[in-house]
Amino acid sequence: MRDDINEILVSEEQIKEAVVRIGKQISTDFAGEELIVIGILKGAVAFMADLIQKIEIPIEIDFMAVSSYGMGTTSTGEVRILKDLDISVENRNVLIVEDIIDTGITLSYLTKVMESRGAKTVSIATLLTKPERRERHVPIDYYGYEVEDKFVVGYGIDYAEKYRNLPFVGVLKPEVYEK
Repeated sequence: MRDDINEILVSEEQIKEAVVRIGKQISTDFAGEELIVIGILKGAVAFMADLIQKIEIPIEIDFMAVSSYGMGTTSTGEVRILKDLDISVENRNVLIVEDIIDTGITLSYLTKVMESRGAKTVSIATLLTKPERRERHVPIDYYGYEVEDKFVVGYGIDYAEKYRNLPFVGVLKPEVYEK
């Protein structure tokens, strides 16, 4: 797997630093409040698992599975909810946790869904953001790193369901995904 990586963009140490920084900021911003942390499957699992350990306020967790990519490398533009929440967000503070925000299509859609379900607040945390790829404006409250428009994998981020278990974020060699 590591042979398929061109370069490491975000190291294990950088990821740990971002998780601590974001966890502290969330704890400060929601002090005295409760929070529902919603992980977007499957990519956000690694980041969310580490992040919730650094949040020092009462939280509940839930997950959604959402797709706008299928097995391809670019968004189809159509968002589908594959697994919905098990708990209500009505009149609750919601934090949506993502691995990477690219076009913003999925997060724009999910923000509207949470608002339509009566969420008190909707915030977004992501490990990575690619602003130059943005098609929809999405206010990102917490992010680890801004990255260039390169095809990245690792730390939950996949290509065709592979590479999620790399402990860093790296750039995938083009010959791997241009087959």
